[in-house]
Amino acid sequence: MAAPSRAANCEDFAEFQELLRVMRTIDDRIVHELNTTIPTASFVGKIDASQTCKELYQSLMEAHTSRERIIKSCIAQTSSVVKTLREEREKAQDDIALLKQLRKEQTKV
Repeated sequence: MAAPSRAANCEDFAEFQELLRVMRTIDDRIVHELNTTIPTASFVGKIDASQTCKELYQSLMEAHTSRERIIKSCIAQTSSVVKTLREEREKAQDDIALLKQLRKEQTKV
């Protein structure tokens, strides 16, 4: 169960949430994954449990790393937008639309 290869869209929060949901699939199905990874008594000799466990672990670590990278990237990107909007807000204190945009981006972070 590899992580999706598509890039994160930090602009659309709903799409970002959907991407994270898809990336959590391996975590959400961990009981199923363990049940299919660890052989029952009848399959002990046919499957290398150690190897399949290592592969499951590697899969989990890759999914977690990928998810963490995307989350941190979006935080950095949105924080940069917030910083820019704050600077603009200092120059144009009367701009209500700018204030609304700033609040929206701050909430997103």
